[in-house]
Amino acid sequence: MTSRLLFFFFFLFLFTLTTLTSTASGATSCRTSCGSIPINYPFGIDKGCGSPQLNAMLNCSSTDLYFVTPSGGYKVRSIDYDRNTMVVFDPLMSTCSILQPHHDFKLSDIQNVVIRPSYDTVFALFNCSNVSPVHNRYQNLCFSAAGHSCDELYSSCASFRIFNTSSPNGNNSTLRATPFCCFTSYDTVRVMSMNILDCSHYTTVIDDGKMRGVAPIDWSYGIELSYSVPEIGCDRCRKSGGTCGFDVETEIFLCQCPVSNNISTRDCGGGVSDRGGCKTTKANYATLLLAMSYLLFALSYDLF
Repeated sequence: MTSRLLFFFFFLFLFTLTTLTSTASGATSCRTSCGSIPINYPFGIDKGCGSPQLNAMLNCSSTDLYFVTPSGGYKVRSIDYDRNTMVVFDPLMSTCSILQPHHDFKLSDIQNVVIRPSYDTVFALFNCSNVSPVHNRYQNLCFSAAGHSCDELYSSCASFRIFNTSSPNGNNSTLRATPFCCFTSYDTVRVMSMNILDCSHYTTVIDDGKMRGVAPIDWSYGIELSYSVPEIGCDRCRKSGGTCGFDVETEIFLCQCPVSNNISTRDCGGGVSDRGGCKTTKANYATLLLAMSYLLFALSYDLF
């Protein structure tokens, strides 16, 4: 009978040890910055940090932070945690000073739900053909960008002047013409690719209310993303001294607590609630393993 109990408790010991080791390995140290940009919830750049909805969307390379999408990595310029916005820059898009080949800006399905371009982000499509959908059937998708026109961009931006064309107009005069362009929202380029839109280039500008009357060379070029994730107790975790994260296997919210925190609450102090809680501290692991080791020793020598 004693040998069977010994085998049972030995098996239980191995199972518990494996579980605790697995749990402990998930308690990573979450970095709080990348270069000059602070990293707070819901973002994370380490395994199990931040919100699972935004998992693996940020990559810290040396001193630069990148927002990773199906169409590539975009350098993060800033994160405003009060406004829930992040500004990124596409290094391959055209601006008023440089012209680059077009490509599509694509987000994954989950990104289109939790972090997508805000309505302050204006997509400007250039050199569109006469058969472009936004020049014909879907003209209503184009709008005025703070009073600015296509002609203004084609004439004032060095990179876009290449699209200016002129033709004789009689009486020794010439007629200047520019191709169609369209100021539109992200929803347009999300549904229709640049090939379907039949526009050769694009740029993005953030209209933060200061764009009117400002020359295109001084516009704020970039993409402002607006993010939103469900509130699942991170504020309570932070107030208790913990760091918000998640279990990498189950993606359940976890409040990662410092080892020195001995407050016995659901937030930090070793407890794990059904809705998430703190990862057990190393002191808890040692106490439990010591107790089980004593039990095995006692059974081996029939001390009970």
